[in-house]
Amino acid sequence: MTTAPATLDLDHLRQWIGRSEQKTDVVTAHLVRGLRATLFMEIDDPKPGDAAPFTAHWCLAQPVYPMSQLGPDGHPTRGGFLPPVPLPRRMWAGGELEFFDSLRVGDEMKRGSRISDVTMKTGSTGVLCFVSVQHEVTTPRGVAIRERQDIVYRDVSSSAPAAPAKSASPPPAAKHRESHMADEVLLFRYSALTFNGHRIHYDRDYVTKVEGYPGLIFHGPMQAAFLVEYAAKLHGGAAPKKFVYRGVQPLFAGSEFSVNANDASTGMELWTANSDGAPTMKGTATW
Repeated sequence: MTTAPATLDLDHLRQWIGRSEQKTDVVTAHLVRGLRATLFMEIDDPKPGDAAPFTAHWCLAQPVYPMSQLGPDGHPTRGGFLPPVPLPRRMWAGGELEFFDSLRVGDEMKRGSRISDVTMKTGSTGVLCFVSVQHEVTTPRGVAIRERQDIVYRDVSSSAPAAPAKSASPPPAAKHRESHMADEVLLFRYSALTFNGHRIHYDRDYVTKVEGYPGLIFHGPMQAAFLVEYAAKLHGGAAPKKFVYRGVQPLFAGSEFSVNANDASTGMELWTANSDGAPTMKGTATW
């Protein structure tokens, strides 16, 4: 039985609201090549001024801590910029992106980040703590991206997380669809590009025996990156003005996954799906 309701001090965690930090980094041709390759795009030979993939900012100015300051899940120990939520499972739940300009090879980018909210809910798996972070990414040309990022923390409950849900209804039909293999190498590459030490993406013993999942977990931001690039591909190469997305259920490595889209009156509805066709992340793109 979880003890989270007695130990999670929401008033204390909400003291982090308003905290901010600034980070800088440079968009390199090597990063652009690596991200293009990982997202199954044409690699080419990026030159100064060439556009990076639309979510390249998730690979830039990532936190770097010494090994001695990492927690058992591979993330930095709790505290610092993000509030010290005492729940062991951490996932990227969703968010919202607004695109104003591309990041380009050679750009020095700056990211300003601010904790905008900390809330608590009770779901079927127990207590959930949501931390929302606002980001603004700029280049010498001005604002490139504004973003809200939602992180969810939850307890390790007495019941193990379920395998991908089997829905009684048929999976949604997609007008546009492409499929890829969610294998361990793909997950490793994205973890490396984003300097993400979270062990749920590469340590099978940890993710199955400690966190209780049936397999390695596909990164939430990588699913969102596939959806954004697919939306742009179907819209003449233009990034959506706004992209809103949320995780529905985990996507596990070891099988095929698909990137799907349907046209809508306000733009495009998109989703990633597991090998059974069940959606794992949903998004809406508008131009």
